[in-house]
Amino acid sequence: MSAIDRRRRGGMMARAITHLMAGLLALAAAWLAGLFWYAADIPRSSPTGAEAERLTDAIVVLTGGRNRLSTGLELLAAGRAKKLFVSGVYDGVEVQELLKLSRHSPTEMECCITLGYSADSTIGNAYETADWMHDQGFHSLRLVTANYHMRRSLLELSMAMPDVDLLPHPVVAPTVHLDDWWMWPGTANLLVTEYNKLLVVGLRWMVRRLIRD
Repeated sequence: MSAIDRRRRGGMMARAITHLMAGLLALAAAWLAGLFWYAADIPRSSPTGAEAERLTDAIVVLTGGRNRLSTGLELLAAGRAKKLFVSGVYDGVEVQELLKLSRHSPTEMECCITLGYSADSTIGNAYETADWMHDQGFHSLRLVTANYHMRRSLLELSMAMPDVDLLPHPVVAPTVHLDDWWMWPGTANLLVTEYNKLLVVGLRWMVRRLIRD
């Protein structure tokens, strides 16, 4: 190989590396911008006014965070829905136990609460909830989950039951510091993890749309 050929090949390789690095930097910048948008878009409070008063067929609580169950029970007691479904409950836990833990009378609302035991992930929550909604003949639900978890949960539920009207009811997580979140390692790790999961779900949603179209 001549010196000219070697220089030409070296130049082509350098340009390819430059283009690759530029692409990776652009991708990283887009990811970072999306992360800050996601964090800024997380609800800072629970619904008020007309949204808080709106009635739905069911209230659905996704387990896994503080205050979710108590919020769902309060909404049921206030007459916001006919029934409450709690998805992702540990095997062996009964309605009466949950009511006692949440300081509600076991006889007060036991008849209107159903527990789901099969889900161990958000996608599992979505399909478990979809099955229950179908069995009940319900067409609208109020979704109770942590504020940082709401966007991904809504996307999963909308894919599992596209004909059901979903009303978000985010629960503010007291240990998640959304202001200056990058200064709090625990919160930063939580939001980065949740954001990456949201991207995966969003990609799956896009693929489904493309296949369907």
